[in-house]
Amino acid sequence: MAPQMGPESGQVLVIGVAVVDYVFYMDRFPQAAEKYRAHDAWVVGGGCGANAAVAIARLGGAAHLSARLGADATAGMILADLRAEGVDVSLCDQSGARSSCSSILIDAAGERQIVNFRGAGLTEEVDHIAGAPAVGAVLADTRWSKGAIAAMELAQARGVPGVLDVEAGADPAVLGPATHAAFSLQGLADLVPGDPDAALARVVADHGGWACVTLGADGVLWRDASGEGHVPSPRVDVLDTLGAGDVWHGAFALRLSEGASETEAIRFANAVAALKCTRPGGRAGTPDRAETQDFLKGWTV
Repeated sequence: MAPQMGPESGQVLVIGVAVVDYVFYMDRFPQAAEKYRAHDAWVVGGGCGANAAVAIARLGGAAHLSARLGADATAGMILADLRAEGVDVSLCDQSGARSSCSSILIDAAGERQIVNFRGAGLTEEVDHIAGAPAVGAVLADTRWSKGAIAAMELAQARGVPGVLDVEAGADPAVLGPATHAAFSLQGLADLVPGDPDAALARVVADHGGWACVTLGADGVLWRDASGEGHVPSPRVDVLDTLGAGDVWHGAFALRLSEGASETEAIRFANAVAALKCTRPGGRAGTPDRAETQDFLKGWTV
């Protein structure tokens, strides 16, 4: 993919989920049908696409988010928070009945359990996506297959990277027009069970393009038709992993939009996600560009 050096550099269209998260911090996850007490709690914006868009904005890019919302108070909370972060929400659709929300538990080790309500009566219309401004990359999560396919086809038509955040349950059809498929380990195993290296090779053979799998603290494996590799993650003291994968995808797409190579984009995204994990609050822990650059200067591998 040719470097994006024009005015679209740093501009990223994101199609994905935007929710309100009700986050509870606990010593351990519940194991029985009993009452439990949290030692801290927050009500914050969340969702794969929305978190990625906020990361892009904090890292100095311009994020244009298209999310399906309801005509309810939850949507008002979601949009107000995104506007405050500098995300362009003009492409968001509010014709649905009820917006998405999640209950999230964080344990003492920083791991999380999520129960998500995906919303009700949300639009299936995709025509508005074509009205997006000029961008250097398009990012979509796979929660809404029709929207993800439209997003990747738009990227293909405009000749810019089309990045998919692939989770478990993804429709394989969304991979067809994508140039870059970035899997979670669970998402890759759901599509192609077995060894991650062999699974990535199968994805590239079947669908073409470039693919990777994020492995948390163990870094990122990648593969395309010309080769394969591994980019490690920096070692940090983990406080909260909530949103780390989402901000990784946002940072990765941003650097691709700026003309970086895939390995450069992975290294940058690994640093952003690692810094986020050292802080509480999901997207609230996302670093800015200066923090990330300083961190990268001190990280040697």
